[in-house]
Amino acid sequence: MNVNGKPFRTIWIKDSDPEIVQIIDQRNLPHEFNIEDIGDVASMSAAIKEMHVRGAGLIGAAAGYGMYIATLEASRSENLSASLLTSYDQLKNTRPTAANLVWALDRQMEAIGREELLESKVKASMDTAATIADEDALFCRQIGEHGLPLIQRISEAKNSEPVNILTHCNAGWLAFVDFGSATAPIYAAHDAGI
Repeated sequence: MNVNGKPFRTIWIKDSDPEIVQIIDQRNLPHEFNIEDIGDVASMSAAIKEMHVRGAGLIGAAAGYGMYIATLEASRSENLSASLLTSYDQLKNTRPTAANLVWALDRQMEAIGREELLESKVKASMDTAATIADEDALFCRQIGEHGLPLIQRISEAKNSEPVNILTHCNAGWLAFVDFGSATAPIYAAHDAGI
């Protein structure tokens, strides 16, 4: 999505520092647009628990990036496995009922566990976090593509007058990495001139 004409996702790795994950801190929206730097597991855990990030897709992506940061922290510890498990538990306990969170944590642990070398573990965790985020954005975009024909038919039936759509759940782009779920067809329709 664009914010003041600039494209943003809700979570990403900082361009100038690959050990920092950046998020849109949602607590003060819409009055303030703040980008938060996260460089340790404790900060990512707080961001999830204190709702700096919200929504199933984004929470999953935050967990994925949290395990990337955990791998960086573990690489500097004396016991890599114990450090990773502690971080896994800390992140999991932020929202114990969040299915996307646990799914992303487990996916990361599996990816990290397949690697032998420390630097390969770090790379695998970074790549997996990016894949989780990219997949979330892709799936939301695809929801938009699938929903667009429905809105187009409504628009045609209304002789191209405005189409009003109501959604009652937290399904906008801020709840995911990009596009949103229920709102993705609305954005696609807007882009199509409806």
